[in-house]
Amino acid sequence: MLKILANRTYRHLFLAQVIALVGTGLATVALGLLAFDLAGAQAGAVLGTALAIKMTAYIGVAPIAAAFAERLPRRAMLVSLDLVRALVALALPFVTEIWQIYVLIFVLQSASAAFTPTFQATIPDILPDEDDYTRALSLSRLAYDLESVASPMLAAALLTVISFHNLFAGTVIGFLASAALVATVLLPKAKQVPRRSIYERTTRGMRIFLATPRLRGLLALNLTVAAASAMVIVNTVVLVQSRFALPQSSTALALAAFGGGSMVSALVLPRLLKNIKDRTAMLFGGGILVAGLAVGINVTTYNLLLPLWLVLGVGYSLAQTPSGRILRRSAHAEDRPALFAAQFALSHACWLITYPLAGWLGAHYGLAASFIALAVLAAGSLIMSSLIWRPAHDREIVEHTHDELSDNRAHVDDTNAERHEHPYVIDDLHRRWPR
Repeated sequence: MLKILANRTYRHLFLAQVIALVGTGLATVALGLLAFDLAGAQAGAVLGTALAIKMTAYIGVAPIAAAFAERLPRRAMLVSLDLVRALVALALPFVTEIWQIYVLIFVLQSASAAFTPTFQATIPDILPDEDDYTRALSLSRLAYDLESVASPMLAAALLTVISFHNLFAGTVIGFLASAALVATVLLPKAKQVPRRSIYERTTRGMRIFLATPRLRGLLALNLTVAAASAMVIVNTVVLVQSRFALPQSSTALALAAFGGGSMVSALVLPRLLKNIKDRTAMLFGGGILVAGLAVGINVTTYNLLLPLWLVLGVGYSLAQTPSGRILRRSAHAEDRPALFAAQFALSHACWLITYPLAGWLGAHYGLAASFIALAVLAAGSLIMSSLIWRPAHDREIVEHTHDELSDNRAHVDDTNAERHEHPYVIDDLHRRWPR
């Protein structure tokens, strides 16, 4: 897997991603402590609002940013967004009012909503070989999982010698280092696209997404992934420290078990996907998530929770990591930024549903009710995904006609009614999926 790091451009981008992730992790810890410093017992409400603002920025900003990203140099855009994030992190230690947290978080997450899809859409152009791209996806998954474990540990170590305000300095350094690494490489230019209105550019990714059966199936599967991960992220602390009456270190270990399962899955995926289809692997991962949520209803001890969270981590990575491969083969290179932005927005819309659902049900009706509801939601969306994303709709080369095209269109060989076949994606010449 690590041999793709021999590619200098990808190596620098990967290191930029890792360093920025560590900086973001430090900011997450520091933000929680800042909220407690300003709001005391109401810190949970402050963080909950900040999380809602984050998701709103992700959902609303990503498609708009993608509409303008196709007209801008990628390197300049990524470096500029890193600098914006660094400036916001630099301002956070000087916050004295809660509303200031909300404003800065919106700016920070808006920059991230523009940065991440643009970054993701650049990688397929750097690594055109599918096996290399699969390894890159797995490495990216590993980076996210390692960050979830390493950043809290690093923050805990730093807090023994510095105040939490100084953790934001680590975030600033992370974003500046990320910008410097991106600035050292030449990125492939985005493919030129026909001039379109702002509305067309903003909605293009969504329209391609919703017109492609395998992507509609991916959207349903996103909800399965969001249901399971929301249960873990929102209710682990409640399970461990309230139900089982264990310390914070046990909460960290449980979350590490989930991340560890995800890392194991990411490590085996490149070899696994050489032998089975993406659809099979992802739906199987979704099945693991549904089964895990169902089993969770009867978890009564911490020793049972740890292996369950490990298994959920395996299913989470299995269902989510190959999505980049699906997006890559579902659009032309010039449409990939818009499509990655659509996936970014829609997947976070799923979390915007499941995060409050997991927390509200657990708080008002108990954790068993939360497990049951999320298991039902995950199972229903998995069934929907398998029905929408049928094997017949997963073929790359599709036979079709162009009855609506005139004879002088170069795409049609001899007659506009003649059937022909080629790798099929939704674009200006193919606006609907063939029946």
